[in-house]
Amino acid sequence: MNTWGLAMRVSFVRRGALALAATLLLISTAPPLQAQTVPLTLGAFPPEDVVPLARGGTERALADLPAAIDSVMQRSGVPGAAVAVVHGGKTVFARGFGVREQGKPALIDTDTVFQLASLSKPIAATVVAAQVTAGVVKWDDKVVQLLPGFALSDAYVSANVTVGDLFSHRSGLPHAGGDTLEDIGFDRAAILERLRQLPLAPFRISYAYSNFGLTTGAEAVARASGQSWEDLSRKALYGPLGMTSTSSRYQYLLTRENRALLHSLEAGRFTPLYQRDPDPQSPAGGVSSSVTDVAEWMKLVLANGRHEGRELIAPAALLPALRAQAFSSPAPTIGARSSFYGFGFNVSVDANGRPDLSHSGAFGTGAGTFVRFLPSADIAIVVLTNGAPVGAAEAIASHFMDIVQYGAPTRDWYELFHPRLMAFNDPAGDLAGKTAPATPAAARPLADYVGTYENSFFGPARITQGQDGLVLALGPGTLSMPLTHWDGDIFAVAPRSENAPYGSLSSVRFVVKAGKAAELKIDYLDAEGLATWTR
Repeated sequence: MNTWGLAMRVSFVRRGALALAATLLLISTAPPLQAQTVPLTLGAFPPEDVVPLARGGTERALADLPAAIDSVMQRSGVPGAAVAVVHGGKTVFARGFGVREQGKPALIDTDTVFQLASLSKPIAATVVAAQVTAGVVKWDDKVVQLLPGFALSDAYVSANVTVGDLFSHRSGLPHAGGDTLEDIGFDRAAILERLRQLPLAPFRISYAYSNFGLTTGAEAVARASGQSWEDLSRKALYGPLGMTSTSSRYQYLLTRENRALLHSLEAGRFTPLYQRDPDPQSPAGGVSSSVTDVAEWMKLVLANGRHEGRELIAPAALLPALRAQAFSSPAPTIGARSSFYGFGFNVSVDANGRPDLSHSGAFGTGAGTFVRFLPSADIAIVVLTNGAPVGAAEAIASHFMDIVQYGAPTRDWYELFHPRLMAFNDPAGDLAGKTAPATPAAARPLADYVGTYENSFFGPARITQGQDGLVLALGPGTLSMPLTHWDGDIFAVAPRSENAPYGSLSSVRFVVKAGKAAELKIDYLDAEGLATWTR
């Protein structure tokens, strides 16, 4: 599971469901509006045309929250969670639930550090907004002017794409482009350089969620600031907010004794099997933090960039990130709602007319996070879990916000989210779930396949013959996987990585020319049509 899918697709699913449930409530309970007699003030805050909040809804939601969290954790099996709510400039709820590691007694508390996955994106946007405030960059600065050597596959896009374009996923880069390079071990510099080989969709009129697109924009800002992104984040945001448990470096996370381990979903059970070093995409998915610290950041956003009475981020620098910049999910029918993306934030309007900001984060190797803001009510909630995405974080926050707004939950949110989120744990590869042929065609002598095959995007693929058969090695490091014969010149490989969940199985197809293997194609890496290697 990569960090892109959850943030984009959950935004679409959740918005559609909320619109349906809340619209039914609105129809049955709200007084009719008479347009000719309702005086509106342009720019009023909260907006004057919204449905009023339920009386006592916030107090009721806070009282209900512990039981709601316990219920979702029991239903989902997620080992641990931490939740914080901020309201009126204060942290009004913060608590840990469950354990840091399945089968061990150490409990999660409000200082337990979690990997945030794509919840890193809105945090990164506020770092950029701080640099906009400082006059270092502007959201519409062209990346090529900030990042020497930057290029994409289209010369016009290369010359004109801006920091904002990359933070709103409207550059034309393909969905999750570059993520598989991270899986096989390439570092940030190598991945960003290879983005120029990816095909592009139409510039600024298409949307595709891109971890390494956003990372490119962040790198451009860091370069303009004269420091690394990791140092910039600490100096511009984490330090001023007192977020002492927060970092954009994976090695810092490893120094924290009080940290939640990742739990992947293996055969229906959460198991702590993998580590996830997200440093290559740190601005997009590499922040680690506690709910205590994230609460300070949420207060900053709700306070329009102010912290402890002083302006840390200018409202004019922050607002572009918090308003719609791209259609993330255009309405499929005239009666449906569209969803939008700002700069690092999902942006929408709820059924009661209230603007809503959110973002999910997920690692298939074992993290599920969610933040949601309701600015007109001056309230926000963050849910961090140490389990692969199953809808738990989103369900808890949506249940809570329902009660804040309507006085009661409008539906069973876990029932809605769970089956949809489970799709992100589906295996990758064209052979997943299939049975090998009972009488396969014979392979050639294994030595005929041995050799090094070249690919400009993924780097070389090395086929060697070991004691138990062929072995495939990819990337710059030590990634190697055994090949199992499938049929004729087709072999199977069982990858296991962030983008290849439990049960993944992919073909490795050799093309034989003049009696010798000349090419190979790896299906699970071929989303952009670039996974063919030539000997």
